[in-house]
Amino acid sequence: MTCKHLSKNELVMIEAYYQIGKKVIDIAKTLNRSRQTIYKVIAMLKKGCSAYEYYEQYKNVICTF
Repeated sequence: MTCKHLSKNELVMIEAYYQIGKKVIDIAKTLNRSRQTIYKVIAMLKKGCSAYEYYEQYKNVICTF
């Protein structure tokens, strides 16, 4: 299984879908991503992080390897 990182657009879409109350399973199907991936992003959103802030943190973590 290959790992494909989330794009800024996908993160913004997850944030928008979350804000309008779309179910995680529906978001996952729409973006062709696992539910666990969506749950991880939503956990950060619940902590007050925006999609852009999440992307910046995510980018910094993957760029340090």
